Amino acid sequence: MARYALTDIHGCLLTLRELLEKRLALRPADELYFLGDYVNKGPDSRGVLDYLMALPAQGYRVVCLRGNHDQELLDAAEGRADQAWLTDQERLLTLRSFCISRPQELPAQYLRWLRDLPHQLDIAGWTLVHAGYDFRQPAADMRRDWHTMLNTKEFVFDAARLEGRRLVHGHVPTPYAEVQRRLATQPGAVCLDTGAVYRHNPELRHLAAFNLDTDELTLQPNIEPDYPIAKR
Repeated sequence: MARYALTDIHGCLLTLRELLEKRLALRPADELYFLGDYVNKGPDSRGVLDYLMALPAQGYRVVCLRGNHDQELLDAAEGRADQAWLTDQERLLTLRSFCISRPQELPAQYLRWLRDLPHQLDIAGWTLVHAGYDFRQPAADMRRDWHTMLNTKEFVFDAARLEGRRLVHGHVPTPYAEVQRRLATQPGAVCLDTGAVYRHNPELRHLAAFNLDTDELTLQPNIEPDYPIAKR
């Protein structure tokens, strides 16, 4: 059995499937922890959600956390966002994947799934969250700071706030070579976002799977068909 964490898929379904099914040769005994941002920016947001939603029924052990883009899609679908939601091009790409013209038309099964996504999870040795925490706050307060958990781009890690557990998160696209370099030091906080959706950038454009027991990183290059994406 292996425990894997992945994050920031952003509609890259073919890349996700290649990583799980071929590179990792996933087994039902393995545990999968997804750290959010399943939708937006990439070509097949609906396909990614369908795939993740189907895994438990196929016998796989899966936990999916909430990311800021998942929250943004939910907010838009429930009327809590205006046209500032994504760029016009990105919004159209996401809506087309669901075969809808407005976010308010998002089918009920996706709304239910998005609403049920937790913000954080503690497992043996690790705390999992999408973006991070404000470690300046008391532990109980930082664990209720939903905005920071989804959106922070920097923090000073404090293991005492997590009862000695290490932290794994995404949200900040980081060159995969830099992620590998940091992992060599066994850091207390691990960022796994290797910018899979940014297919034009050779330093990013990879989806990462992180073995939580061995600190091994498995990288899969983006293999999606062409789609419009801003260069990063």
